[in-house]
Amino acid sequence: MNQASRRRHGLPAVLMLCAPLAALAQQSPGAFELTPYAGYRFGGTFEDQDGSTSAELDDGGDFGVILNIRESANTQWEVIYSRQDTSADLAGLALPDSPVGVELHYFQAGGTYLGEGERARPYLAATIGGTHISPASTTYDSDTFWSFSIGGGLQLRPSDRIGIRLEARAWGTLIDSDTSLFCASGPEGALCAITIDGSMLWQMQAFAGVVFRF
Repeated sequence: MNQASRRRHGLPAVLMLCAPLAALAQQSPGAFELTPYAGYRFGGTFEDQDGSTSAELDDGGDFGVILNIRESANTQWEVIYSRQDTSADLAGLALPDSPVGVELHYFQAGGTYLGEGERARPYLAATIGGTHISPASTTYDSDTFWSFSIGGGLQLRPSDRIGIRLEARAWGTLIDSDTSLFCASGPEGALCAITIDGSMLWQMQAFAGVVFRF
């Protein structure tokens, strides 16, 4: 086979390889969205079984990151990580270092449904996963519980690549029955600030983030 023949036979193969690449290049971005965000979280009270002791989480700032993967024109898969550094005021029990610094880590997965719109799209989000409650002091034990969240907001899309996400979200953490929190070892054994007999820890959050689409 001479050189001209090889070129004629090779041209269809090159075109077949280039066609998918050309189609991919023409697609608008948005299959993946990465959103770092900062917000404010409030609420969260642990009640003891007999009501004599409670732990109130202080309101404060939080931060996190969200990954969305497009499923259809109006739906996305969503993975979210959120962290809040706060403190718990333990009323009714004198502990050596009260109030206690607390780290809350939420890691959840779920999805979003987006409404219609060109540059501004309302949406709803729902996720489920876990909450890790970790006292900042090594004196106290940490624990992990099942949790979920429901949120809604607005996505602003000034361009195809960059956007803004504004959202309000409710977080619910399922505290196991007979769970003991803020336990510390002492001369007479373990001392726990709170023993809960089945409860729900509720927190509310408002945040804003920058959306990067690719």
